[in-house]
Amino acid sequence: MTYRPILSLAALLAGPAFAQSDIRSAPPPGEATQATRTANAAVADRLPLSDPSDLADATRGRIAQIEGGEIRDAEGNLVWSSAALDFLQQPAPATANPSLWRQSRLAAEHGLFEVVDGIWQVRGYDLSVMTVIRGESGWIVIDPLTTVEAARAALALVNDTLGARPVSALIYTHSHADHFGGARGIVEEEEIAARDIPVLAPIGFAEAAVAENLLAGTHMSRRATLMFGRIIPPGPASHIGSGLGPGLAGGSVSLVLPTEEIEGRGERRLVDGVAFEFVDAAGTEAPAELMFYLPDSRALHTAEVATTTFHNVLTMRGAEVRDALAWSRAIDDVLQRYGGEAEVMLASHHWPTWGNAELRAQLARQRDVYRYVHDQVLRRANSGATMVEAAEAIGEPGFMSEAFDARGYYGSLNHNAKAVYQQYFGWWGGVMADFHRLPHEQSAARYVEAMGGAEAVVARGIEAYDAGDYRWAAELLNHAVFADHENEQARSWLAAAYEQMGFQAESGAWRSYYLGAAQELRGGPPSAEPPALGNADFLRAVPTIQLFDMLASRYAPERLTRDPFALQFAFTDTGETVALEIGEAVMVPRLAEAEDPAATLTLSRANFEALLLRTRPPMQMMQAGELRIEGDPTALLALFQLLEQPNFWFATQVP
Repeated sequence: MTYRPILSLAALLAGPAFAQSDIRSAPPPGEATQATRTANAAVADRLPLSDPSDLADATRGRIAQIEGGEIRDAEGNLVWSSAALDFLQQPAPATANPSLWRQSRLAAEHGLFEVVDGIWQVRGYDLSVMTVIRGESGWIVIDPLTTVEAARAALALVNDTLGARPVSALIYTHSHADHFGGARGIVEEEEIAARDIPVLAPIGFAEAAVAENLLAGTHMSRRATLMFGRIIPPGPASHIGSGLGPGLAGGSVSLVLPTEEIEGRGERRLVDGVAFEFVDAAGTEAPAELMFYLPDSRALHTAEVATTTFHNVLTMRGAEVRDALAWSRAIDDVLQRYGGEAEVMLASHHWPTWGNAELRAQLARQRDVYRYVHDQVLRRANSGATMVEAAEAIGEPGFMSEAFDARGYYGSLNHNAKAVYQQYFGWWGGVMADFHRLPHEQSAARYVEAMGGAEAVVARGIEAYDAGDYRWAAELLNHAVFADHENEQARSWLAAAYEQMGFQAESGAWRSYYLGAAQELRGGPPSAEPPALGNADFLRAVPTIQLFDMLASRYAPERLTRDPFALQFAFTDTGETVALEIGEAVMVPRLAEAEDPAATLTLSRANFEALLLRTRPPMQMMQAGELRIEGDPTALLALFQLLEQPNFWFATQVP
């Protein structure tokens, strides 16, 4: 939406234009304004939304579906329902960007699909896609979805439809949880060891998977509840899909570590009789990522490097910024290597593309959109543009309108432009007033005072809302909310502005975040039990030193009421010894013996994980002879009293 100033500073300083009694209530949720209807109608007029080619590809080769589209866990709890998205079969309503609606409908097509002879995909039961390849002795499974329950149901659909076969190999294309979390629904470590099953992943996979999901897991997961629409129900005026897939499946996330990490481009391997050529793509969509080519099938699997959307250079849930230039080059590399012979392209999201000419054109568009945003940001930054100025100045190139596969259904030109700026220049744009600015709560209160008080700010926000200028309305009303988070008028009108921006958003992530933010402004953060951010399945795959790094990231040094001390942990099952130094400001773990520890704790790694997960108390372990403490018996309690337990449902829209 284009910024349109509607009020002068003098008018703002003049005080409220209306008495409090003149400030009307915010509109009810779920209704599109005329400005939103007009904006969405303009999208429908500009794009060929009735083009049937993508629907033909999204449904091509479907041979089976999970009955009823439902997946349940062992206790019978529903973890996925395809029927919840059936409303997408209807024409796009005024409460949704029609381009995103089209993408969401395509991504919701679910079932088992044959890609070419010997290659199938299970799609539509999670954010990601599971690919299955027929090997000489069993199934080669690529990317086993997000959760154990979803993966188990997907494999059952494969076996029930195609005939039961053992899993002969497991391949992770990259280090994001929706591509490895369901591993134990496919195969357990005991079977991997017994049958010598290869588990292949890109170089750096283990370190990247643990770092993102353990050290920063609470904050990322909290923001992911907004980004993926986890706190809003499916419906025409709420969650309609992420743009990358229909949504995240519920259930348990696991981690089975790879038996081998693969590096290099063009690395050739024979996996259960099937020839693979692996292409390293580290530092693109994930810190550790690979694509591969199957020469016998002339099939190119592009992982999440090239899908049917413009992806995130910086995801809204938070992660390391990605390298748009390296991303573009990686796509160009496979275009040059395999573009002359590949006949089908499939990925870890969305549906395949068939035909050499079609896949070459799609790869070129994918390459170009990352190169375009990279180069155009640097062009403007090198002439003095700030992050926001560069993002606002970059227009949509023509090729983004020629086909849908490079449109911003997940990432967007605006926020990806800011990500490119951040990669090169950091968070600061060079304006000194921004370098050491006041915290938002403090500055908001002063802005509101300067503009004549809360009533004046809310009144001006309503004027902007009525004019369809929702970005400006949100900026004004956000000041009022941060100045006084109990101001219900400001909260309700800010929620209304967010809702209209969500209704207009072409990015599924933007839509879900806006609508989730609106819901939290109206009703506060969810009161449900927080999701389990760690479980035994995940923790047992984490290297020991990284478990202690996680503890160190929770250390609250202001709680230390005794002299600094050290602890030593001796693990009976792994043979590892960890020294943990607790200082005045930091905890420092190392794989070594501690000098003069206050206590030495001897236990198994598994029991240490149980302590972290709070599934077994220390006293019970001591009574069972599974935990021995030599030295100060209060040292373990002292350690846990120094650790801060994160509050998962922290407020995101108010101070």
